[in-house]
Amino acid sequence: MIYLNLLELDLLNLLDLLKLTDLKSFIEHLSPSGEIPMTFEVTLDKSRQMYEKAKTLIPGGVSSPVRAIKPYPFYTASADGSKIRDLDGNEYIDYCLAYGPAILGHNHPVIKAAIKEQLDKGWLYGTPTELEVTLAEKVAGYYPSIDMLRFVSTGTEATMSALRLARGFTRKNKFVKIEGGFHGAHDAVLVKAGSGATTLGEPDSLGIPANFTKYTLQAPYNDIEIMTSLVEKNRDDLAAVIIEPVLGNIGPVLPLPGYLKELRKLTKENDVLLIFDEVITGFRLAMGGAQEYFGVVPDMTTLGKIIGGGMPIGVFGGRREIMEMIAPSGAVYQAGTFSGSPCSVAAGIAMLDYLKEENIHAKLNATGDYMRAMLSEIVEDEGLDYTVCGIASMFKVFFGAEPHNYQEVLKCDKEGYLAFFHRMLASGVFLPPSQFETNFISAAHSEEDIEKTLEAYMENL
Repeated sequence: MIYLNLLELDLLNLLDLLKLTDLKSFIEHLSPSGEIPMTFEVTLDKSRQMYEKAKTLIPGGVSSPVRAIKPYPFYTASADGSKIRDLDGNEYIDYCLAYGPAILGHNHPVIKAAIKEQLDKGWLYGTPTELEVTLAEKVAGYYPSIDMLRFVSTGTEATMSALRLARGFTRKNKFVKIEGGFHGAHDAVLVKAGSGATTLGEPDSLGIPANFTKYTLQAPYNDIEIMTSLVEKNRDDLAAVIIEPVLGNIGPVLPLPGYLKELRKLTKENDVLLIFDEVITGFRLAMGGAQEYFGVVPDMTTLGKIIGGGMPIGVFGGRREIMEMIAPSGAVYQAGTFSGSPCSVAAGIAMLDYLKEENIHAKLNATGDYMRAMLSEIVEDEGLDYTVCGIASMFKVFFGAEPHNYQEVLKCDKEGYLAFFHRMLASGVFLPPSQFETNFISAAHSEEDIEKTLEAYMENL
């Protein structure tokens, strides 16, 4: 039995959460003690208590804004395979998957064995290792855009360094990002960002001087005409266009047919570098990421998340002539003590080998196709004006028409989605807690998991 704190939810949200329509039906569902009976058993007492303590020590009680769930988040105690468990012992089928990197599922034995083996040898050296050369060779082999690469610790570091390198190589200052595209939390890209910034309704951040973003230009996704005008007008001082090939942090929002190829043609013609931010799509859509999937080769690529099998890592890479500008071989500075961290690199080698040898993407993408097809049937049967979107093993139900850019995503019913999120969580399914995030499927999700999830969608949409 779940007991909701009425002081933490207003009545309208509570009615929506219970799928009731009026006060009479609400009262009829009250027990004699005044508590609200539900058809499932889940309590979050320990998580609530932990949240109250966390708020006194950590801003907002969380270490990243996207984890801030009203009225409070659950706190994870453990995870294994397709399941995640909270402090109160509740178990959920996980489609958040640490926002993408757990492509094999949680606590995978192959990755765990690689980490344990490396731990016995030490976990931080501050020196080069054979492991990083091995992993670099593997990554470059899958991505035709990458002749050379540099390891970093996060996706934020990867995109920050890629933009610095693009400016250094071209000797130009400006770059274009896509409205709603998310490239980490560094100053130059926090302009109408996706992810937590969108969720909070704060497209910009305090603490960033206006001069820091004066060289940051924006264009709507999927609009090649506006992009063309922007690129041609600024070409003399335009270093790069950086783009998520599939907008993952407000989506998934997919490229319209031909859009990426037209963008590639445009940047080449105007001597502007094209950077694919594949922190989400890299090794998720295919071994060669979105650039393999769509057949478009950029000048530079950023990767992360999945490469480390869930361990901290990031990558930026590109053509040899560009990458040789990085210190110590060139004049563009970049450094980090944890870059090429042995445990992360060892996990990455194990991860990529397993993905390839077991042909994981064939199974994942087929499961994604099935999930989207079944969800589309549910939405149609329920007569909802919602849209099912996605690609490969990424999927989402948008509470509105299919969006093709940031502004269209913002028209979706985010409050309705949040109430739906809570209903799904109570049914044992953990989705990202925002309309502006992608759901992911892992190799650990079983047929039973998928069918239980579809049943939960039928009950809760």
